[in-house]
Amino acid sequence: MMPTPTRSQPRQSRERRVHDAVHEAVHALLVEQGMRLSMEAVAARAGCSKQTLYAHYGCKENLLRAVMRDQVALTADHLVWDSDDLRANLLDFAVHHLERLNRPHVIQTCRLIDAESHRFPEQARQIYADGIAALQDRLAQWLQRAMERGQLRHDDPHSMAEWLLGMIVGLDFDRQRFHVPHRSDAEARRRWAEFTTDAFLRAFAP
Repeated sequence: MMPTPTRSQPRQSRERRVHDAVHEAVHALLVEQGMRLSMEAVAARAGCSKQTLYAHYGCKENLLRAVMRDQVALTADHLVWDSDDLRANLLDFAVHHLERLNRPHVIQTCRLIDAESHRFPEQARQIYADGIAALQDRLAQWLQRAMERGQLRHDDPHSMAEWLLGMIVGLDFDRQRFHVPHRSDAEARRRWAEFTTDAFLRAFAP
């Protein structure tokens, strides 16, 4: 027998739709406008009222923070905290991180942020803190857990996380920024992810 829907379920469904629409609007507007995007433009693109947007997020800074944290969560979700197969888990993380960075809107957004960071230094630092730095923190926590289980030798987890993220990205992100050939297909990215993962595991073998 199917459970009877509660009153909260339709409300949660509506809130999820609004959440998804708002985050999609932010991604689209970052590509088009960079950090100049406004709450009014987000509300119009998402099909919700400005009052709803302000009620949920309060201000543009909080909205950008929420969007960045969502992206970090999606990437970090591929890290299984108590994985017995360290290589498989790291490889899965590396592949998905590369796939995300190869999405057209990501590289376009980064180009705009690079161009505008001197005009919006506080917002640029916020995006870095809630995006790249937050992902480094999550990865460092995961590596610390692996060290405690004896899967990696003990070292500074934040330095290890920075090194691993840098290895995963390699020069490919810069190649895209400067419009030169890069690892544009999934197979090439997977081969690079495997090389990166194996090199990291050799360097920090217990």
